[in-house]
Amino acid sequence: MKGKVAVFSAPCTELKIRDYPLPEVGPEDILVKIRRANICGSDLHMWRGDGPRLAPGLARVLGHEMMGEVYRLGKHVKGDCLGQPLTEGDRIVYSYFVPCGACAACLRSSPACPNRYRHWLGQSVDEFPHFRGAYGEYYYLHQGQTVCKIPPQLSDELVSSLNCALCEALYGLDQIGVRLGDTVVIQGAGGLGLYATALAKDMGAGQVIVLGRRRDRLEMARAFGADLMLSSEETSVADRRAFVFGATCGQGADVVAEFVGSPQAVAEGVGLLRPGGRYLWIGNITPGLVSDLDPGTVVRMAQTIKGIIAYEPWVLPRALDFLVRRRHVYPFERLISHTFPFAEINTAFAYAGAGQARRVSLEL
Repeated sequence: MKGKVAVFSAPCTELKIRDYPLPEVGPEDILVKIRRANICGSDLHMWRGDGPRLAPGLARVLGHEMMGEVYRLGKHVKGDCLGQPLTEGDRIVYSYFVPCGACAACLRSSPACPNRYRHWLGQSVDEFPHFRGAYGEYYYLHQGQTVCKIPPQLSDELVSSLNCALCEALYGLDQIGVRLGDTVVIQGAGGLGLYATALAKDMGAGQVIVLGRRRDRLEMARAFGADLMLSSEETSVADRRAFVFGATCGQGADVVAEFVGSPQAVAEGVGLLRPGGRYLWIGNITPGLVSDLDPGTVVRMAQTIKGIIAYEPWVLPRALDFLVRRRHVYPFERLISHTFPFAEINTAFAYAGAGQARRVSLEL
């Protein structure tokens, strides 16, 4: 049997559909039949050539935000990360990276393993097991990737963003430390920002302020629990600072969380913090872009800055639990605005790249 993948060879070129034979599955691994794959902002960055630096000339399968069902189960695989039994046909969600277990980060129990993408972006699609990313009919899941069985209450669409956007937002807010009564400022009202808005409220934030460009997304933020919203298209940096300080009795925010992906946003974010405030960075994934960040302010105000790129295994089952418990409270189903069949992946990328969609999904 064979399966199809969409192959990326060079920036800003069409992805080519190729067929590869389905691999034999190792005893500790799983072959997944993908059911949903989304186009994340980082996938667009890589497709344009302005994201994480990829070695040129290597044909790859992009995509990481996905879910699917067990197609073939390694003979030693008995259950998911919670010990729930797994059988072929079960729907699962899983982390898209594999820590190496031997680098300096792994030895210190940090998820920031620099080798975590070695089975994905670091390998050619022509090498076994071929099905390395989300943009294909199948995905080869290696030992060491966290796997969770999907509860029957959750649809494919609802969980398709979980293994990246929801997990990143959850882990980031946990690590920066949202406390009861905090004022949290969310920079960006895309998928990550909207998840973070709901999570911050559930973690006890007293008020959540969302800053974003588009009015329709700011209205979405209200549905996800935002107390105050302000358009960055219609206001200046000084206006936004005055707005945040006015909402906090002149103190500034306890936490600012950046989900924009713009270096300019981080310089602004420091100016929104109170003395001793905490700043979470997640959106800026492209190395080499500079900001006019004022380090003297950070030092003199004893502020904390923390960057997050990957999450720990415990986050995945907690994210699933959050969706189960709060699926009737927040409109998670509205996060995906457009769905395309897998065969129309290039149309989907063009649409997502135009910037009008909230999140574009591929259905297989």
